[in-house]
Amino acid sequence: MTSPDPSYLIPEADRARLTQCKHHAPHDFYGWHPAAGGSVVRTRQLGAESVALLVHGDEVAMQPIGDDIWVAGLDDDAASDYRLKITYPGAEPHVVADPYNFLPTLGEFDLHLISEGRHERLWEVLGANEHKYTTALGEVAGTSFAVWAPNAQGVAVVGEFCGWNPNQYPMRSLGASGVWEIFIPGLGAGTQYKFAVQTASGERVDKADPLAKQTLCPPETVSVVAGASTYEWGDEDWMRERVGIDAANAPMSVYECHIGSWKEGSNYATMREELVPYLVENGFTHVEFLPVAEHPFGGSWGYQISGYYAPTARWGTPDDFRALVDALHASGIGVIVDWVPAHFPKDAWALARFDGTALYEHPDWRRGEQKDWGTYVFDFGRNEVRNFLVANALYWFEEFHLDGLRVDAVASMLYLDYSREPGEWLPNQYGGREHWDAVQFLQEMNATVQRTHPGVVTIAEESTAWPGVTAQTEADGLGFNLKWNMGWMNDTLEYFSLDPIHRSYHHNEITFSLVYAFSEKYVLPFSHDEVVHGKGSLWERMPGNDWNKAAGLRALYGYMFSHPGKQLMFMGCEWGQTTEWDEAHSINWDNVGEGWGHEYHHGIRRLVRDLNFVYRDTAALYSQDNSPMGFQWLKGDDAEHNLLAYVRWGADATPLLAVVNLSGATLQDYRLGAPEAGEWELVINTDQAIYGGAGNEIAQSVATESTAWDNFEQSLSLTVPALSVQWYQLRR
Repeated sequence: MTSPDPSYLIPEADRARLTQCKHHAPHDFYGWHPAAGGSVVRTRQLGAESVALLVHGDEVAMQPIGDDIWVAGLDDDAASDYRLKITYPGAEPHVVADPYNFLPTLGEFDLHLISEGRHERLWEVLGANEHKYTTALGEVAGTSFAVWAPNAQGVAVVGEFCGWNPNQYPMRSLGASGVWEIFIPGLGAGTQYKFAVQTASGERVDKADPLAKQTLCPPETVSVVAGASTYEWGDEDWMRERVGIDAANAPMSVYECHIGSWKEGSNYATMREELVPYLVENGFTHVEFLPVAEHPFGGSWGYQISGYYAPTARWGTPDDFRALVDALHASGIGVIVDWVPAHFPKDAWALARFDGTALYEHPDWRRGEQKDWGTYVFDFGRNEVRNFLVANALYWFEEFHLDGLRVDAVASMLYLDYSREPGEWLPNQYGGREHWDAVQFLQEMNATVQRTHPGVVTIAEESTAWPGVTAQTEADGLGFNLKWNMGWMNDTLEYFSLDPIHRSYHHNEITFSLVYAFSEKYVLPFSHDEVVHGKGSLWERMPGNDWNKAAGLRALYGYMFSHPGKQLMFMGCEWGQTTEWDEAHSINWDNVGEGWGHEYHHGIRRLVRDLNFVYRDTAALYSQDNSPMGFQWLKGDDAEHNLLAYVRWGADATPLLAVVNLSGATLQDYRLGAPEAGEWELVINTDQAIYGGAGNEIAQSVATESTAWDNFEQSLSLTVPALSVQWYQLRR
């Protein structure tokens, strides 16, 4: 034909919107469509010299109608399967399937679940997912792109494959869901892309994919099509066996670790070779990684996330991270990762004002911003936002076989007035400060995780007295398995920082934790937050000279491991690192090098190793962590001697006696009531010379005497060295 049939043309109003990437339904005009007397195919090919239609074995020339749009009319109204033959100036023709000739990859049920906030496998339908269609002309492989942007005028996929021009691949809006979608044949794993969003104000903003599973390494901000993982897991036994473990009453000694600063040049692969055997040698049961999700600023330590579904490219690929988790499981180490659903950074290329409006964040700054951190706060009351976060938690468990998530900054989520002055926050519907939308989100996340992945743990970093953080959601609790005991941490470090001669005046600080020790299920944390921002390392916070600092740390760890609750210590604390942590540099491995003075740090590390192994083998230290039946004071009121003594009882009724002398004086013939008669065998003594201690002679076993003491029928006479902890087990 010499000129296009008028019915083949695009109405001018639609054409203007299409060519500006501001149309909600480009598939209504591009691709194959029935027309008067047959059908019509339209395509837009920017800069093409010629375009032909390959259909029924024939080649039909397409005609240009302006704005790089090409059209061909067909007499056959059933020839809906075809290919495009495109020729660009100076290049050979290439044949492709038409992106605008495929049905959406999301079904109506997917869209319903997204709108309801209930799509538990959101990453399989949003973001970039490799896909295949079977057609009459053969299989078509490509990538399905989908993104939630309900207030955009238009959205397009852009990348090198189209010269970053949004006019080549505009997406269609799938009804009222706010989801935009397109399938692009020929694109696969490794393709770099973004979403070009045309906002209601007419501005174009190129956005990283909120559900990208892979990214380029920062400072690059481009998303990458990850493709299906080819990693073959070998942890079937681990995954099966963890289902039957009650983590709250099982041993848990956690090594908190920042991958980028464990050693110079650390990455997922080197950690597999070096960290795994180190954790095994030193007896830790779990490792907790600071956030590994993609983040633009390394100085945030991962706590300001831009790519919630992508392990950071700084340290390797997603499969590299899978291999690290698998290697840890093979060596009996559980894997916990820090997760940050409270807030996100304001970078214009990421989640912030994603479609030109406050989409992921609450629109009112009094709820939508954390000014202390310079971040936006998620709108927890919005179905799609809640879905994005709940599905993200499930994604890490499903795709990376994690054993736990430690949820950061929970207190900032629970209280509307968190770190806000009067007038800077909005009360809830009842006039109070509780953030009920956030409470509902946390309950939903925890309940969904426990239902879909039994045996995993969620841990709250929560610093207030909010009731029921670890209570089940059925009982109106938040549903976490464990909670960081920030009160214990603060009181304990404050007490240990005092010179021993002053400690008797602060005895209540070291005993107060037992008033509430069983109100929640606790982790005792000495985390990264305690060794940064001018606080000094734990070593620096101990009073006195190097000998006293070392003795103080050994006593601190002996006390910590015998106190009810799980243990967590940040990397470097296990040997008493002498300097603050700096994420830009490796922890100070020189402390455990060779030479004078290093024996203290070698000794501390050896003690931590021995504490870990005795702890794991002693049910009294963990099997009743969360019950008053698991703890008994023998001496809690001896402020004069800065001494604590208590028994930890196992679920099997086996006892472990801990004696903690936090004074600067050795106590001779110290009499202590004993809960059972018999021979008590020394299993840990932090004063031993092999740990760098004074090496005072202590009997390796002590028999009870019939002398009644402190309401006990029998008692023990002990030598208790200064600044030391002893553990005794009853020989049966």
